[in-house]
Amino acid sequence: MAEQAEKKYITKEDLSKHNKPGDLWIAIQGKVYDVSDWIKSHPGGEALIVNLAGQDVTDAFIAFHPGTAWHHLNNLFTGYHIGDSEVSEISRDYRRLAAEFRKLGLFEKKEHVTLYTLTFVAVLFAAVLYGVLACTSVFAHQVAAVILGLLWMQSAYIGHDSGHYVIMKNKSYNKFAQLLSGNCLTGISIAWWKWTHNAHHLSCNSLDYDPDVQHIPVFAVSSKFFNSMTSRFYDRKLTFDPLARFLVSYQHFTYYPVMCFGRINLFIQTFLLLFSKREVPDRALNLAGILVFWTWFPLLVSCLPNWPERFFFVLTSFTVTALQHIQFTLNHFAADVYMGPPTGNDWFEKQTAGTLDISCTSYMDWFFGGLQFQLEHHLFPRLPRCHLRKVSPVVQELCKKHNLQYRSLSWWEANVWTIRTLKKAAYQARDAANPVVKNLVWEALNTHG
Repeated sequence: MAEQAEKKYITKEDLSKHNKPGDLWIAIQGKVYDVSDWIKSHPGGEALIVNLAGQDVTDAFIAFHPGTAWHHLNNLFTGYHIGDSEVSEISRDYRRLAAEFRKLGLFEKKEHVTLYTLTFVAVLFAAVLYGVLACTSVFAHQVAAVILGLLWMQSAYIGHDSGHYVIMKNKSYNKFAQLLSGNCLTGISIAWWKWTHNAHHLSCNSLDYDPDVQHIPVFAVSSKFFNSMTSRFYDRKLTFDPLARFLVSYQHFTYYPVMCFGRINLFIQTFLLLFSKREVPDRALNLAGILVFWTWFPLLVSCLPNWPERFFFVLTSFTVTALQHIQFTLNHFAADVYMGPPTGNDWFEKQTAGTLDISCTSYMDWFFGGLQFQLEHHLFPRLPRCHLRKVSPVVQELCKKHNLQYRSLSWWEANVWTIRTLKKAAYQARDAANPVVKNLVWEALNTHG
């Protein structure tokens, strides 16, 4: 009792006042931590902490961090506890479920997915080289282009997995896997991916905080973009001008063609970040990896006999990877959206509302990289993909218990829902009553500050 009396308490209202740069406090399981100085060392980036500062972040902390991270909190403890802390029933169930998964060792049991995928990628790369260098027919070259597109998709899954948890023997090998699968093989910086993807997970489908739904002037999943909102992620205004109105008005027609060239935008985003003034972790390594890609890929294409074949080789490979770009948008474009920053007290609800699963048979899991179980992945981002199908029934039961939607659609249905969402916004964009203002076409690239 004496020990209990010695505890110092503050209220949630007191905590909420510590949400500005230089004064950032968070609460985890009732304890208050000062992360003001430590924020620059946060592996997940500063934005995640800034967006949740002044709140209880227990659920988000459990989702993103391994058990070893808890030991680091002791040095940040302020000595205060939250006196009026309340935990919702759904948060209790979520934390209980995460603890059960941890006891079962699911977060550590990665099976041999990484080995199999890396081997598959190596075989695909050899097949591409053979098709381009050892074959002379146009058909063989096009088959090689298809294989290259498939290689990029599988390599991206390796990069994605290694960005969420350690897939290799240790962190050094894990970083090597990230740079190899991301920068060297796909030409997309793992630093850029971490920067945007962590923000996406935290603020899933927030129109002004989630970069993965901010595609003005090309796409708009909600008419709220017509008010020229400010992107809190890019820290710039997403102006809805006449060009944006025109493009969005036909987005349900341009959706698939744009996806075929979506990879070009990812290349541009990579260069914009790596050559920006932002602090980029391992900038030199990321640049070196990108240099590797822009050495072998142009050289490979140059080995084709003429320019028409080179053009169609690149076009075909990009078109194949469009399947992956489409998959990622299907998981979110037709889901619920909201305005404002993420909050720490409705983690499970926000992830459920902002995601759609894509149903498929188990033998297609390799093709989707496990990410067809999008809700399961968002709730437990550190869970190896080999377990996502296994935990799906448990997640469904939890959603049912708390009257939350668990949406699992076929590939066809997910496409129908997405096109319907884009079409609705397109028709709203054609309404001349919506005001527009001036803007730069450069917004198409979601430029970085």
